[in-house]
Amino acid sequence: MKALANFYSVVRRDPLLIVCAFYLVAVMLLAFVGIHFTGYTYDQISDASLLEPSHAHPFGTDVNGHDLLTRTLYGAQISLVVAAAATLVSLLVGVSYGMISGYVGGRTDNLMMRVIEILYSLPTLVLVIVLVTALDSPVAWALQALGVTIPPRLFLIVAFLGLTEWFTMARIIRGQVLVLKEQAFVQASAALGQSHGRLLWQHLLPNLSGLIVVYLTLTVPAVMLDESFMSFLGVGVPAPLASWGTLVADAALLINPIKSYWWMLVFPGTFMTLTLLALNFLGDGLRDALDPRVRK
Repeated sequence: MKALANFYSVVRRDPLLIVCAFYLVAVMLLAFVGIHFTGYTYDQISDASLLEPSHAHPFGTDVNGHDLLTRTLYGAQISLVVAAAATLVSLLVGVSYGMISGYVGGRTDNLMMRVIEILYSLPTLVLVIVLVTALDSPVAWALQALGVTIPPRLFLIVAFLGLTEWFTMARIIRGQVLVLKEQAFVQASAALGQSHGRLLWQHLLPNLSGLIVVYLTLTVPAVMLDESFMSFLGVGVPAPLASWGTLVADAALLINPIKSYWWMLVFPGTFMTLTLLALNFLGDGLRDALDPRVRK
């Protein structure tokens, strides 16, 4: 209870952290609840193409007559879900890998760290783009055979982005485990005969929770930015689905010196930029709030 009280006292002294948290909650409410009150669907096509913002269309319309407000909120759904799912994959792999490496130590630890260093040297985003493009058709066939309705490219993006974002998490967790396993409470539990699994699950993992939470808030924007970049290149979220990256890519195609369709770029780009900033500031604020040196 004292630790929780200290956490809240630090949070209250950081107004930027509070503002970012409320902004992210508002974005999620708009994306998953507010979208049902726009009066349009994300794939509804009309003849009213490239209309400027108006009362009927507050964010204007795109080249296919889609209501851009609805598309922007739906893009928030896709971007947030993809980022959260890929971050969860990264969390499971990175925490497990780092804990095992740090706890076992010795040659196993050295070997596992060399593997991470090799993976770090690879151009991961380029590799993800190649794999997503190459495996799109085989995975589509496999998902159809299993009766799964998830778009294959969306599944591949989540899987491969998650499998390329865990390297830093593993190294951080490994370093913390190397320190924690030498602490008196861990040594005493080991001397009492507790199993390795119980030591990892009941003693080491709870002491890593603050670090994991901070890393999650910093990984989500990284994944979101990678997904947006892939969508901008045309190898991301497939049509008629939309993410903030695909909306920005659509706007880029309309950039010309004759006519400026500014609303196509401003609204999705502003939402994406503010969300990325809010997530990064939230991660920094949580790191300070959960750091015992700051609480002291």
